[in-house]
Amino acid sequence: MNATPFLDLRHIRKEFGGFTALADINLEIGRGDFVCFLGPSGCGKTTLLRIIAGLEVQTRGQILQDGRDISLLPPALRDYGIVFQSYALFPNLSVADNVAYGLVNRKTPRAEIRQRVTELVKLVGLPGSENKFPGQLSGGQQQRIALARALATSPGLLLLDEPLSALDALERIRLRQEIRALQQKLGVTTIMVTHDQEEALSVADRIVVMNHGVIEQVGTPMEVYREPATPFVADFVGKVNVLPARRVDGELHLGSLRLPSEGSDGDVRVYMRPEDVLARPIAPGDLHVFDACIDKIEFLGSFCHVHVASPALGAHKLTVYLSLNFLSEQSLQVGSTVTLKLLPERVKVF
Repeated sequence: MNATPFLDLRHIRKEFGGFTALADINLEIGRGDFVCFLGPSGCGKTTLLRIIAGLEVQTRGQILQDGRDISLLPPALRDYGIVFQSYALFPNLSVADNVAYGLVNRKTPRAEIRQRVTELVKLVGLPGSENKFPGQLSGGQQQRIALARALATSPGLLLLDEPLSALDALERIRLRQEIRALQQKLGVTTIMVTHDQEEALSVADRIVVMNHGVIEQVGTPMEVYREPATPFVADFVGKVNVLPARRVDGELHLGSLRLPSEGSDGDVRVYMRPEDVLARPIAPGDLHVFDACIDKIEFLGSFCHVHVASPALGAHKLTVYLSLNFLSEQSLQVGSTVTLKLLPERVKVF
């Protein structure tokens, strides 16, 4: 993080009647960062984006952008471009006129507008489409034009409100990669709202995980995935096994397994990623090893979600990731027994 953040949100609160949508949000975003607001529906992420854009007014709190207090400025006086989920293109205007809209409002000279439109339409991968209308374009193409329009005035901040959620799966993946590449090329500070964890993990420099109007954690994708700060983050970001356990005298009692664990004694919940339970030839003397019976196999291509049950874990089941090659080599199927090893250093205890 730079010494002086490009965007600084201080004690932002938003109430709708008696409902608190955002409670004391504090967040700094560095210049050129790509930040994702990630969380379930109703967590407040879109409300926060709209407050940054001036489309909603915070109940209290301050917003500084590049050192300038924009807390109460109308949208037109703020320095940003925005892309919505629904494209929000003008259907009766050509692609060129849609992209040029903000420049026309600023009374930019016509020759300069033409040059900028040509440059942007090429930049988003649709050269030669200037004379088409939105209705003649696919959803992904329309969103590219919406992105070009948002970038036309060279804003300091780019806001993306679930820009990919209306697209099909392949187009979503393609366009999110293009948006990230474009953001890195231009160096524009970008905030994207999404409820899709894979999307956030794949494009963000930092992820802001939100729940019930508060920030649960801010970190890099690796930090949020590997070192979740709360049970909510562990459960929401990525797949996770959650098992009850008990901590006694520096040991974690997980069924009949004993793992080293620091902290006060008492009942706890253990969070383990499926990839942190290993299936491989076990060396003599290996610790934290147990046998399990394969209960179900979900085929996902090169790897599988394998659901297992073990007397060592009592009545609780685990999901592990096993490669298709490993399953084939070991001739494993439903009903087979597989030897597994836990990685205690990867176990999170709350």
